[in-house]
Amino acid sequence: MTARDLLAAAAARGWTIGVAESLTGGRVTAALVAVPGASRVVRGGVVAYATDLKARLLGVDADLLAERGAVDEAVAAQMASGVRSATGADVGLATTGVAGPDPQDGQPPGVVFVAASTPVVTEVHRLDLTGDRPAVIEGAVRGVLELASALVSEPRGENFDTPRSDLREVTDK
Repeated sequence: MTARDLLAAAAARGWTIGVAESLTGGRVTAALVAVPGASRVVRGGVVAYATDLKARLLGVDADLLAERGAVDEAVAAQMASGVRSATGADVGLATTGVAGPDPQDGQPPGVVFVAASTPVVTEVHRLDLTGDRPAVIEGAVRGVLELASALVSEPRGENFDTPRSDLREVTDK
């Protein structure tokens, strides 16, 4: 799925989008706003590259960051929820991970967590990406757009309209 698909699905639901980015450094937001008409859906984006900004700007628990570091599934989930609050959006997207070349927070290059938070579910996927720094970053952008598109495009129905609080992790290799 593309940025265009995500924006169309969100618009069909009357939902807006906010983006919290770490390793992608604004590329997710850039992909969204490159689509004509994006201003009807995109509320904004926060690039919280430094760990302390994740807590200060996005409301990620400082103790969690101190204990696990920024490259963590729970951090990604809190970033996605936090950007919803920070931007007033219905849907929050988040990326955190290690683009390389060096490990970070005990994680090797290529480990990425992408998250999407909607009014009914927050979901996190772990991506184990290969390649150089640009390839990992582009894989993270693609991964978060695909995750969000799947959640936002999910058909309305009994299960979808009932709020869920589960957090699912999927490993994509």
